Amino acid sequence: MRVVIVGAGGHGQVVADVLLSARRAGSDWEPTGFVDDNPALLGRSFLALPVIGLVETLGTIPHDGVVVAIGDNHLRRSIFDLLQQRGEHFIIARHPSAVIASDVELGPGTMICAAVVVNTGTTIGSNVILNTACSIDHHNRIGDHVHVGPGTRAGGAVTVERSALIGIGATIMPGRTIGANSVVGAGALVHRDVGDATVVVGVPARPVRKNMFLNTT
Repeated sequence: MRVVIVGAGGHGQVVADVLLSARRAGSDWEPTGFVDDNPALLGRSFLALPVIGLVETLGTIPHDGVVVAIGDNHLRRSIFDLLQQRGEHFIIARHPSAVIASDVELGPGTMICAAVVVNTGTTIGSNVILNTACSIDHHNRIGDHVHVGPGTRAGGAVTVERSALIGIGATIMPGRTIGANSVVGAGALVHRDVGDATVVVGVPARPVRKNMFLNTT
């Protein structure tokens, strides 16, 4: 079955590799190319996959599924919502090296990169990025459009609300909640709950400002 990757930038190319690796491991999904709104990328190829059009041309391209492979949460969410309204089918892109417990719930459009671990009782929302080698422990709840950065460690019973960004190498202690549209800085240690639309950094993590770029809806 044919899948088109929406976004040909750095993360899109990572997701292309995820899908190609999964295909070699027996997945039914075969990536056929990218769409991207950067006209400079049209006609180029990455990992032997062509950039075959703009996002608006997706409906003219033969395909059976899509994945929105854009790192920026706000843009990824906007395009996901638009394509969902158009009736697109969102696939789950899962690298074969990922270790996912058998009872984990995965939402449509989720991207699971190499060496990710997700333990039992966890729910992952739609259009989520679980980036390289992050670890999500038992009974977590990860909301829609969240980006969990490479090397992040989330303890048991953590909640990450929709559209939050967890930076590279951050650690979230068990039972903590990260509010919607919040940002946890790289390497931060979250030992207290983080409110909505809040940016926290440091060890231990402390709020430094509100995230004024996104609302909490």
